[in-house]
Amino acid sequence: MIQLLLVGKTTDKHLETLIADYQNRLTHYVPFEVKVIPDLKQGKLSFEQQKTLEGGKILAAVPNNARLILLDERGKEFRSVEFAAWIEKQLATMPNIVFVVGGPYGFSQAVYDRADAMLSLSKMTFSHQMIRLLFVEQLYRAMTILRNEPYHHE
Repeated sequence: MIQLLLVGKTTDKHLETLIADYQNRLTHYVPFEVKVIPDLKQGKLSFEQQKTLEGGKILAAVPNNARLILLDERGKEFRSVEFAAWIEKQLATMPNIVFVVGGPYGFSQAVYDRADAMLSLSKMTFSHQMIRLLFVEQLYRAMTILRNEPYHHE
């Protein structure tokens, strides 16, 4: 089972439609679900307080037997073929994987401490909304690479 855990719902309807399309495609390859943790209304919280509260919600949503992978700008970068091989190895050793897109201020230290790995999709910075689509597309691409299907062309 692969789960994509998001802090806050996707607010752009066009992105939401595209994400749902890839989510549907992925279910033909691997059990996959998207789970949303409601975001906090910042109000009078400092950035650190918000990260701490979001971090508690993230950690509560991740099963103890799951590998936790953070989508983080400081994470490891892969080419698509390399990512496919990496995800295949991850699934072979731990069939329950949770990828997380954090809130607008990043992750709390407690989440970093629990994480098994960090993955970066680019050296460029993307919005938290856009990275959701990029991730599900790359995960779908990885599945087609592993099955030698024609979606990916080098």
